[in-house]
Amino acid sequence: MWRGRAGALPAAIGALCRALSPGSRPAPETFRLAKFDRPEASLQIWRLLYSLLKHIHDGGWTEPNTIGTQIRFVKSVLWYHGYGRPEFYQLPSDGSQGSRELLLAFSWLLNRISLLERLLTVNRVKIGDEASVCTCEDNNSNSWKNRTKIALKPCLKREVDVRYLQWLTGRLRFQWRSLHVDHEEQCKLLHKIHSYTSGCHMDQTIGHFSVTETDLIRQPDSYKQLLQLLESETSRLQAFLEWKRLEPVYWHWMVKSRERTLPDETEFCAAVRTITEAVKLKLSDLKYHCAHKKNGMHGLYRLVFKDKHSAGKTGFLSSVSKEPITNVVNATEVISELKMEEATLKRELKQLQEECRHKLDEIAEGLVGVICIPPMKR
Repeated sequence: MWRGRAGALPAAIGALCRALSPGSRPAPETFRLAKFDRPEASLQIWRLLYSLLKHIHDGGWTEPNTIGTQIRFVKSVLWYHGYGRPEFYQLPSDGSQGSRELLLAFSWLLNRISLLERLLTVNRVKIGDEASVCTCEDNNSNSWKNRTKIALKPCLKREVDVRYLQWLTGRLRFQWRSLHVDHEEQCKLLHKIHSYTSGCHMDQTIGHFSVTETDLIRQPDSYKQLLQLLESETSRLQAFLEWKRLEPVYWHWMVKSRERTLPDETEFCAAVRTITEAVKLKLSDLKYHCAHKKNGMHGLYRLVFKDKHSAGKTGFLSSVSKEPITNVVNATEVISELKMEEATLKRELKQLQEECRHKLDEIAEGLVGVICIPPMKR
């Protein structure tokens, strides 16, 4: 269908580039150079992968001092997501070669983690104060079983001091507590803004201003910057829609160009075909889920106070606005659901602790002349 359209491939790659974050958009020519494994495209794709993954995992782009640090970060993140090609992890740390291998890794991310969709979510202009809500069942419990062991092999060859691991654990615990304190402070400030502006919002479902709306009232001139951000987001969304329309052209180009240039290497072609089939399955799943919507919630919702007039409503899902423009969820209902989930997790934790205690008792019974001292309670 696409062979008769000579300009379909440049349009598809152009739409793909425009849908990326403004600070990390590569030139469309970079993809053509990477297809022929040109070394001048390697550094560009390494930096592209680094900036995109930084946006997703760290919420921003802070470029380190060396390209080696960027490459190590990209390799670790792809290993985390389950990328299993040994050739990728064997690429040199100076970024001097491997542009074709990097193009395959980039294409894998497009499909495996829905790269563009996640970038659009991270970079979305947030007008309201949102909260991440998920009432879906956890289907990722076995995700670690599919992770590749390639990146772990170098680590298993050297011994690690237990004291160093304990220090890392303590440092992580301290950072977690600091993050929790900062989050509590943020919630207190949000509560003040929401309570002081209660009844001021024209949408009665929301009833109060958000941080962004309050700032616009205090500084009316800042609307120009907000308008620019909204226009930039609109252009990225338009490019994303064009990319979804032309996406099959990109996968067809990946398969055909690889078969034509390197017919003996069938692994690449098989991987791309697998990705193409996965894209088709995702599209069919998307159509099915759109036709059969479930009660489970997942994603960002605007956080509002519980409306006094809706006090008679019961259940978490009843607090979600049915309007397609604004998805809102009441804070009181969220807290109630989180407490129920917390109680369930505590019961599971207690059960696991009892099982571990019984196993330790069985092991201790087989030890002769050994005294087991339990750890100090914190």
